[in-house]
Amino acid sequence: MSGSPGGRRVVVVGAGLSGLATALGAALRGCQVTVFESADLVGGAAAYSGGQVWVGANHVEEREGIEDSLELTERYVRSIAHAAPEVLDEEAMRRWLTVAPEAVRYWEEVGAIRWAIIPGLADYHAEADGALGAGRYLTNEVIDGSVLGEWRDRLRVSPYFPVGTTYAEMFAKGRRVSGSDSEENRSGDEETQGFGLTRAPEEQRGAPRDGADPLTFGTGVVASFLARVLKEPSVTIRTSHPVTELLTDDAGRVVGVRAQGPDGPVEARGDVVLATSTYDWDPELVRELLGLGPEDFGSIAPRSLRGQGLRLARSVGAGIVQIPPTSVPMLPGWEAGDGSGYAYGPEFAKPHTLIVDRSGRRFCNDSYWVDIVARALDPEDRHLPFFLVWDEQHRRKYGLGTVPPGGEYPPGVVSSAPTLRELGAALGVDGEQLEKTVERFNEYAARGEDPDFDRGSLDYVLRFYGDPEHRPNPVLGTVAEPPFHGMRLRFLGTGIGSSGVHTDGDGHVLDEAGRPIPGLYAAGSVAALTSSGSGYNSGFALSRGLTLAYLIARELGGTES
Repeated sequence: MSGSPGGRRVVVVGAGLSGLATALGAALRGCQVTVFESADLVGGAAAYSGGQVWVGANHVEEREGIEDSLELTERYVRSIAHAAPEVLDEEAMRRWLTVAPEAVRYWEEVGAIRWAIIPGLADYHAEADGALGAGRYLTNEVIDGSVLGEWRDRLRVSPYFPVGTTYAEMFAKGRRVSGSDSEENRSGDEETQGFGLTRAPEEQRGAPRDGADPLTFGTGVVASFLARVLKEPSVTIRTSHPVTELLTDDAGRVVGVRAQGPDGPVEARGDVVLATSTYDWDPELVRELLGLGPEDFGSIAPRSLRGQGLRLARSVGAGIVQIPPTSVPMLPGWEAGDGSGYAYGPEFAKPHTLIVDRSGRRFCNDSYWVDIVARALDPEDRHLPFFLVWDEQHRRKYGLGTVPPGGEYPPGVVSSAPTLRELGAALGVDGEQLEKTVERFNEYAARGEDPDFDRGSLDYVLRFYGDPEHRPNPVLGTVAEPPFHGMRLRFLGTGIGSSGVHTDGDGHVLDEAGRPIPGLYAAGSVAALTSSGSGYNSGFALSRGLTLAYLIARELGGTES
């Protein structure tokens, strides 16, 4: 069923995955929908992502014969959310886990996407109660960009994943060397295509002009939903229209928005759904919610993520929930060195690397971002600043970001020295202790072991970051061949800030007293991840976003049961 003239009016703020899904769901239930996007491209942070949608007991598992259950799924989420139980909303968690399988089935039934299981990808925390070895990660089957017509040039294309390559192909090749057929995903040598590009995000647009245009990863997931939205005449998408104000009536109900368009201010009336993602490019909110200054934080999310949704919600009295920074999905990365922003890549987890703090000591499983974040930001024992150290074997085999294997590093990004002690001096790290740390690390790395921090023990990391050709362990190798290299790292936001607007399990925005604000909803990462609290697994954010989009659209369309 498509929307009909005169239906309930809905305004969606943000044209990322959650915003597009909300718009589609509302239109299919008879609503007239206007989507305002501040940027000139659609897709938001989801388009930059790996396109992983984590759903337990999903229908794709069922049709492929993989055993799972809601009971196991809930046990897993509870098990990984134990660090800060006070921020886990029990009701919201159960609502998400119970409805998510229904939601992803619905999106497939209405033609928004054709789901496929990411092959062989295990839950992050394999040791946790309820973990599964494969089946919960969904992504899209390959979609051709030609179905978007003129909107293909207005779709964000991930600079961090080899769009056009499937997960199966990427895993077979190894993530650092996976390639794409798209010119927009190339950066020099064939071996450097894909993950970890350092070019400016705004350059990632446009379709290849040489025939096929396969879209995969987050870009493909967004493209699938966008293609379906474009078939609905009751949905209008306005890019380059940042929303500047929420409109309310005398009773405090949100009744619309005011936006700034290219030709001046515009207003739209209706119930409002915030789907603006998070706050990565707002230094004030980063300091408030993460406790990090610009020297320790950057972002690989689109620059349009400036916390607008949080500020709009606060302007009408919404509450904000803060998830501990130790549980926020962030990646170790670095300044690109060419003025394009920040870069990250799997290099930190490849063999022949380790991470140390200023004392020259390791402090974490330095192949696993979850442990790096948790230990570096431990309020009782912080390890900032922190540094990546590697050797010539690593440079020769893996390169760094857009630098191909064996290539020269950009000036000012990497320090190099003939000895570890001299490298320490260049970095501001205790060089004598660094030598001792590396000596111990090498003793065990040669055997493929790490008795200190269990590097190389997690299946997810081995599969997603490791070098499948390296033995005996895909993420462990000695740091022994001079010259030695190092750089200061910083945490890079991914468009999933965890902290955010307080909502209930159905996406109603709550005020500071916990009461729903009439006429205001939130979907996607603008809403605090209280449904998983201090636990996180790749794919939680997109899963929760698509679930809230489904629930909000169902309520707005008058089918909230």
